[in-house]
Amino acid sequence: MKAAFMPKDQNRYMIETIKAYGKSLMGFIRKQVKSDADAEDILQDVWYQFSNVINVQPIEQTSSWLYRVAKNKILDKHKKHGESLLDDLYRVDHAEDTTENLLSILMIEVTTPETAYLRNLFWEQLFLALDELPEEQKQVFIWQELEDLSFDEISERTGVKFNTLVSRKRYAVLHLRKRLKQLYKEIIEY
Repeated sequence: MKAAFMPKDQNRYMIETIKAYGKSLMGFIRKQVKSDADAEDILQDVWYQFSNVINVQPIEQTSSWLYRVAKNKILDKHKKHGESLLDDLYRVDHAEDTTENLLSILMIEVTTPETAYLRNLFWEQLFLALDELPEEQKQVFIWQELEDLSFDEISERTGVKFNTLVSRKRYAVLHLRKRLKQLYKEIIEY
């Protein structure tokens, strides 16, 4: 669907696009997030961004654009859930203010080239460290921390006992702490 329209046609174009892509886009999003509420929030963000863009410029490949924006919103949501694991990964019993300094550097609202670099570096190193784990530990960590599933939900999905899942996640966290310790020191000294 190509967007060749005059400003008065924008509302009609928006409605036609929602009718054409709404259900499939919702299905796509829903498969990748924990709840219907999260999926609806992401879809609403996609439509909001779409309405802003069509007011400024035509979109050549509407379908591709919508799914790319949806995927980016999903990744943003996963990253936000992942931000909470910084507390766990970088818990420093003897210096809690150090963890706060790390969080303030990585989670600062204003993006500068330095903070963008540090965030990207953190996520890159986290995923490299996750790839070093046995598949069972890696998967439990991803489901629990990035997809926000409970141990009960994971147990139901996999048939693996609750305590086994807790143990696998514990080993994953210990590995990640050890593996990311140097990065942690570099960021704090930054």
